[in-house]
Amino acid sequence: MIANYHTHTYRCRHASGTEREYVERAIEGGLKILGFSDHTPNPYPEGFAWRDRMSLEEMEGYVNTVLALRDEYRDDIEIRLGLEVEYYEDHFEGLMQFLQDYPVEYFLLAQHSLEDRHGYRTEEEEADPGLLERYCEIVIEAMRTGRFTYVAHPDAFRYRGDPALYDAPVRRLCRCASDLGIPLEINFNGLRKNGYYPAERFWKIAGEEGCTAVFGADAHEPVNVWQPQTLERAEELVQRLRLRLADTVNLRNPFGAQG
Repeated sequence: MIANYHTHTYRCRHASGTEREYVERAIEGGLKILGFSDHTPNPYPEGFAWRDRMSLEEMEGYVNTVLALRDEYRDDIEIRLGLEVEYYEDHFEGLMQFLQDYPVEYFLLAQHSLEDRHGYRTEEEEADPGLLERYCEIVIEAMRTGRFTYVAHPDAFRYRGDPALYDAPVRRLCRCASDLGIPLEINFNGLRKNGYYPAERFWKIAGEEGCTAVFGADAHEPVNVWQPQTLERAEELVQRLRLRLADTVNLRNPFGAQG
């Protein structure tokens, strides 16, 4: 593993450690690229703020800290500035306007809930195939904006309904990612926790659709930037399902020409 683009900071209120500690751990593990992608703040019109997300006021400090470390460690590792973003159509343009003056290099798409903050949370067990379909539709719509570099934990929807109704919506998502050349992330945070994702049934479909996989540490603690045991488990999944794996990804400029 030479690159990790999925790294958080204390600003999201559910991660710990300093940015410098994440960088040092990445260098210790032999990584060549470390991308910070903390949860984006969202400029809701009514002033609502998530309790587990960066605040609007913290964005400047986040950017300045990452850029300073990039300069300091330029001879040791390549540091990139990104954000983990959820796609809510009603608020997405406002988010883009808020972020346009910051030198953010990439977005990771990570859909944790449906229909904005009032929507269904993807980690809750759900038997309704309609919600699974809605999740896949949102991810597809977001990918088609052309603003996202890859999809983080694309298998995060915890569906426990009729297995026969799982294939079609997930296959549409994977086919769209394949057609657009957008990688899908095998999420190490889920592996570390022995969670319900990475979901083998998802990755079987992804492999059949020719999707490209990428490893993402989803590090909320410095030690998680590089964990050989987790890497071994991820590599075993890739080999067993014969997935196409990318060591690095091409960053898509979220503010560039879209199409």
